[in-house]
Amino acid sequence: MAPCSFPDVYSWIQNLPPLSQWKTTSISTSICSSSSSNSSLNVVAAKSLHSATITLSVIADFSLPISLWSSEPLKTSTKSSNLLDDQESISSLLLNCIRDVLHYGSDQQKNFSFGFLKLNITFNPKEIFNVTFLNLLFLICIYEAPTGLRLDCLTTLKYHLTNFQSRQASKMLMKLLGSNIEEQWMRSINLAITNWIVELKANSCMLKTPSPLFSYSFSTHGLWKVQLYCPVIAMDCIENSRNPSTDERLQLSLNYHQLEGVLQFNYKAEVREKWINLRVHVDNIRCNIIPLVNDMLLSKRGVGGSEKYFPSRISLQLTPTLQTNIMSVSVSKSSDNPIIEVGAEKTLEAGFEPSNPYPGLKLAVGETVTASLKPWKFEQSVYGNTGILNWYLHDSSDGKEVASRKPSKLALINPRAWFRDRYSSAFRPFNRQGGVIFAGDEYGESVWWKIDGTARRKTLEWEIRGWIWLTYWPNKHKTFYTETRRLEFKEMLHISIP
Repeated sequence: MAPCSFPDVYSWIQNLPPLSQWKTTSISTSICSSSSSNSSLNVVAAKSLHSATITLSVIADFSLPISLWSSEPLKTSTKSSNLLDDQESISSLLLNCIRDVLHYGSDQQKNFSFGFLKLNITFNPKEIFNVTFLNLLFLICIYEAPTGLRLDCLTTLKYHLTNFQSRQASKMLMKLLGSNIEEQWMRSINLAITNWIVELKANSCMLKTPSPLFSYSFSTHGLWKVQLYCPVIAMDCIENSRNPSTDERLQLSLNYHQLEGVLQFNYKAEVREKWINLRVHVDNIRCNIIPLVNDMLLSKRGVGGSEKYFPSRISLQLTPTLQTNIMSVSVSKSSDNPIIEVGAEKTLEAGFEPSNPYPGLKLAVGETVTASLKPWKFEQSVYGNTGILNWYLHDSSDGKEVASRKPSKLALINPRAWFRDRYSSAFRPFNRQGGVIFAGDEYGESVWWKIDGTARRKTLEWEIRGWIWLTYWPNKHKTFYTETRRLEFKEMLHISIP
């Protein structure tokens, strides 16, 4: 079915006639339809027979209609031509939709308190409401819609979720929700996407899901920030064991996690007489691997929450999109020339063993070599006018990069390997939750550009492009399965030169 223009549900609600003019008890509009089942997904407004309220519902319109979702009763206006003219009623409906999206998350998210969430939708209310309702419809289709309607409707909703207007409206919605609710929102959405991908793979269906990566950026008061979310099951697999794991419990634990990333840079423009120095300083790079379901489910149906991917490499590129004003680019860190402590110990053991009928001589020779290495290595480089930042995780046993190799089976069964018990060991290269933080205390390096004076009083644009690698090696579970996945993102950042 070819995607069509998504209905403006906000305007449809606002333009509903006063209750006294309704000729029937309900009014509906179609969201999408299925030619194969001759059915449609409708939004229905139904008036109460006992009070001046209406209820919105999502109905699967078969020969026998099926109700998939209903809102709380909404007070109607008696003093205006608009049915829901009161700002309080629109805010109440929007909050109703937000709560229901969040309630599709895991049990631990359902206990989250929304009491402090106060919505102010005086700015772009139509765009914010429509994208919220669109996300709610998407979850309703995944979890509630009958089989004959799901595929066509999800195809339509996928198209509308990924277009430019929806993505811009989603960024406004995230700002409205605030960081704490934003995280819960994305976990509910990505849990639904994960369930959908699992179902498609089980049915060997090649239909692509919505763009699995959601990211946004902003520039303000000397800060560049990029926020991103991606379910790990949707990331590109670039390396895994030759024989894919048949351990369904392990796969469940691996699949039901998402990557949450934050990239923060401080910037400062120093204006000189004939040029400008723009310095960008690393503030915080944070990558966390967060479960999408609760620990009880991961332990009961999977192999526990500690069997999950870990960050193994991060690569970022900062590039001015207009380069005619750029005179030079510099980085603040030299190429590493580290001092490596290497200790070598040789042993020779000999003994005489009397044995019958002949005496014997026992001889043993051994050599031990140890190296002291930091697990994370940071490098800077320049390509043209692009500043490049790289963080690499290395295997402490042999010093090789984790993201670009597969460990030997002998290493995988070694109980003293760094990747075993990696979230509780004192020498772990991650925090206890399994993520990493690169902050200014150790990684606060800079990239700066010298820009000619003609750029003064202009707004300049930078592109930040990045790649994040996630790797799985067994933690406590006994398996030889390993895998590395990667995502790519791109965002635009701006700076106004005084």
